[in-house]
Amino acid sequence: MLHSTRKRWLAGAATVAIGALVLTACASQRDDSGDEGSSDVDSTFVFGSSGDISSLDPAFASDGESFRVSRQIFEGLVGVEPGTADPAPLLAESWEQSEDGLSYTFTLKEGVTFQDGTEFNADAVCFNFDRQNNFTGVATSQSMAYYWGVIMRGFAETGTSIYGGCTADSPTQATITLTAPFAGFIPALSLPAFAIQSPTALQEYNADDVGGTAEAPTQSEYGQGHPTGTGPFKFDEWKPGESTTVSAYEDYWGEQGQVQEVIFQVIGDTTARRQALESGSIDGYDLAAPADLGALEDAGFTLVNRDPFNVLYLAMNQSSGTVDAPTPSPLADIKVRQAIAHAIDKDQLISQVLPEGTETATQFMPDSVIGWNDAVTTYDYDPEAAKALLAEAGYTEANPLTITFNYPVNISRPYMPNPEQIFTNLQSQLEAVGIVLTPVSNEWGEYLDLMQGGRDHGIHLLGWTGDYNDPDNFVGTFFGQATNEWGFDNPELFSALTEARGIATEEEQTAAYQAINEQIMEFLPGIPLAHPVPTLAFAARVTSYPASPVQDEVYNMIELSE
Repeated sequence: MLHSTRKRWLAGAATVAIGALVLTACASQRDDSGDEGSSDVDSTFVFGSSGDISSLDPAFASDGESFRVSRQIFEGLVGVEPGTADPAPLLAESWEQSEDGLSYTFTLKEGVTFQDGTEFNADAVCFNFDRQNNFTGVATSQSMAYYWGVIMRGFAETGTSIYGGCTADSPTQATITLTAPFAGFIPALSLPAFAIQSPTALQEYNADDVGGTAEAPTQSEYGQGHPTGTGPFKFDEWKPGESTTVSAYEDYWGEQGQVQEVIFQVIGDTTARRQALESGSIDGYDLAAPADLGALEDAGFTLVNRDPFNVLYLAMNQSSGTVDAPTPSPLADIKVRQAIAHAIDKDQLISQVLPEGTETATQFMPDSVIGWNDAVTTYDYDPEAAKALLAEAGYTEANPLTITFNYPVNISRPYMPNPEQIFTNLQSQLEAVGIVLTPVSNEWGEYLDLMQGGRDHGIHLLGWTGDYNDPDNFVGTFFGQATNEWGFDNPELFSALTEARGIATEEEQTAAYQAINEQIMEFLPGIPLAHPVPTLAFAARVTSYPASPVQDEVYNMIELSE
C-alpha cells in the first residue's frame, strides 16, 4: 500500500503536567483576522495540554505530551492507518522482510527534506538507528532512551541489543537487520521514539550531549530547542512550563492543511482547561473530566471519544537498591501482593472516580490485543481474605504493614484522568484492611524519573496507552526484563516474553500470550485496575479532528470552519 500524502478523515473513536497555568496570553496569540490562511478561517489552533513536554528529542521521550508535539515535527518510516492502531507506510513507501525474520528492506519516499533543508535518504535512516544503539551512560537509562532500551532490549554498550545494523543500499533503500526475531518490529517503528531526525541538526546541536543522572537527567541543546524532522510543522518555540509553538513547514512533502500554527498551551488543571475552552482561549483539549462532559455537550462543544486502548494499574515495587544490588521490600512477599489485590474494589473505584464506559481490567492489556485471556486468575474484592493474608505474612494490628504510596499530581493521562482522586479512593480501601500508607506525591516529570530511574518508591499509580497493536507493547514493555519500576527478577517470565516476541503467526502468538497473561497474574507484580475512556473536547469551529486510539494525531489533518 502506497501513501503519497496523509489522508483526511473525520473525527472518530480513537498524553504531563507542570501545574495549573493562569491563562493570560492565549487570546492575544490568536489571529482572528484570517490573514495567515487562504480563507477567512483562523489558522492558529490552540490546544490545551495537560502538561509540559519532557524533551523535544523524541528519542529521549516516553510521555504522551512530548509525543503529541513530536508527531507534528517528525515522521518515521512507519505510520499508523487512520483511526486504528495498525501500521501503515509513511517515510517508507513499502518494506520487505527476509524469510528468517531478521532483515527488513525499506523503499523510501523520494523528494522529502528535513526542515533544515537536509535531504531525507537511506544514510539519514541509518544515522538515526545507529545513533540510538550507540547511546552511552545516562542516555541509556530508562528515564531517557526508554523505548529503544525496551524494544531493542538494550544498547551496544550493554551488549544486549537485538539491533544488528543498518545499510544504505541506495539513496532510496535501507536495510535494517536484527539479531533476534521480533514480530512487533514494524508496528513498533510507528512510535515517535523511532522518528527520523535530521543528521545535520543532531550533530550541529550536540543531540547526544545529555547529562545529569538517571533520576534527574538533563537534555541536550538539540533536545531543548532544535528539533528537526520531515513533518508538516517546524519548531518555533518552547517556553518550559508554559507553551510550545510550531508552524507550517512550507516545503512539506504532503498535504499542508488549514492549520498554519499550533500552540500547545500547558494547563495542568482539568477545570482550568475546561474554562479556557469555554472562554474561547483554546480550541480544544484532551482528557476532559467525566463530570464536565454533560455540561460541555449541552453548551454546544464537540466531544470525541477515543477507544480505550490503555490500562491503569497499581504497581508494587518488590525491591529498593539497584538492579545489580537489590534489597527486598515487604512487597516481595506474594501474600502481601495478594492481600493488596483482595483489598481493592475495582467496581467502586470505577463508579466513583473514573469516566462512564470505563471497563474493569483483569490483566495488563485491553481485550482488543492478541493474547488477551478471558480465564486469567483474578483477585475478587475480599477485605477479610486480605486481612488473613496479611496475618499469614506476619502483619497484624500491632505490627501493621507500612508502605509508601506514590502518586502524581497536577496531571491527567488517558489511563489516569484524575490521579489524586484515584489515590484517595485506593488509600481508603487499603487502610480499611489495616495497611499503613505513607503518601508521596510528585509533579509528573519528576514522578516518571523516580519510577523509571530509581527504586525509591513502593506501590504507585501508573498506566499505559498502547502505542501499537501488539501484545509486546503492553506486557513486553512492562515485564520483558528487570526494571526499576517493578523491582523483581523473574527469568522464567522474561524468557517467555522474549520467545513470544519472535513468534511469526497470530495463532501461535495468541496461545503464547494467553499463557503469559496467566503467568503474570499468578506472579502478580501489580494490579491491573481499569481501561478508562479518554474524551477530547473542542470548540464548534473544529469540524474534524483525527482522533486515534494510539494518539497518532497530526494537526495538518484538522478541519476548521469560520
